Amino acid sequence: MPAPKKIPLRMCIACREMKPKKEMVRVVRNKEGEIFLDFSGKAAGRGAYLCNNRECVERLKKYKLLHKTFSADIPAEVYSRIEEEFLGQS
Repeated sequence: MPAPKKIPLRMCIACREMKPKKEMVRVVRNKEGEIFLDFSGKAAGRGAYLCNNRECVERLKKYKLLHKTFSADIPAEVYSRIEEEFLGQS
């Protein structure tokens, strides 16, 4: 009998909980420095994961968590755009 398939887990940068990758949204910073939501999970660049819920998106913005994650100054517009995109898809 084959071993059960492993489910890839990722940590949410807002609430620090480990959850299955499929339940999360990926935020990517590509080599040009652009930051965007990656719903496919396959875009090139440094990725960070967020729970698929409003509280984590709000916490991301409130505590400027992308600054820490990507070790860079992130403009407020990026957080606003992420929030709009996220709320638009849910």
